[in-house]
Amino acid sequence: MRRNARPAGLLLVLAATSILTGCLDPGTGRPPAPGASGAPAYRSSIATVTATDLGSSWRSGCPVGPSALRRVRVAYWGYDGRAHTGDLIIRATEAQHVADAFGKLYAGRFQVERIHPVQRYGSSDDESMAANNTSAFNCRRVTGGSGWSAHAYGTAIDINPVQNPYVTRSGTVLPPAGEPYADRSVKVTGTINRNGVVRSAFAAVGWEWGGDWTDPMDYQHLSLDDR
Repeated sequence: MRRNARPAGLLLVLAATSILTGCLDPGTGRPPAPGASGAPAYRSSIATVTATDLGSSWRSGCPVGPSALRRVRVAYWGYDGRAHTGDLIIRATEAQHVADAFGKLYAGRFQVERIHPVQRYGSSDDESMAANNTSAFNCRRVTGGSGWSAHAYGTAIDINPVQNPYVTRSGTVLPPAGEPYADRSVKVTGTINRNGVVRSAFAAVGWEWGGDWTDPMDYQHLSLDDR
């Protein structure tokens, strides 16, 4: 379901109030400093997948089949400041690139709330975003259009959708819980910004950031092609 964003002035008031009360930043911990004793090293792995593995995220007629996809398991720093592992379903040709990019996020102590394949949420983009889930492959149409999304090819990732919402000039903000974060001057745990590690890590492997688009500005979105 889509909703219109609150007026800009109200967003600023909401953001300021939340910062003062300490409730806007969703992080509850910080990762250990680089080189800290006991801090786990970054690890990743790549494996083939089947139609059964993909569940409701894939069906006959999708632009790529299971043989063209891979499960990329990556380590990441959670909002609790601890190391976790998560699975991303990625086009085979981009699997190592994504593993390398997440290695840079890990080294840069960038925090991600959770990473699960979208079928955990019934392959609903809305449900996955509402859970602030970072995900990649999903055989679905582009938001607001009829063509295939880059996610349907396994060449796009949405990272921390709540803190990095999809925003249009007309005032649509997705997910709705991302409305306070449409004001990009507000920097909180999990925020992707123009000079940050997420954009640079993915630029290094030839991916682009949706925050550089004009309309929509898709702050959660990283993808191989420029649409």
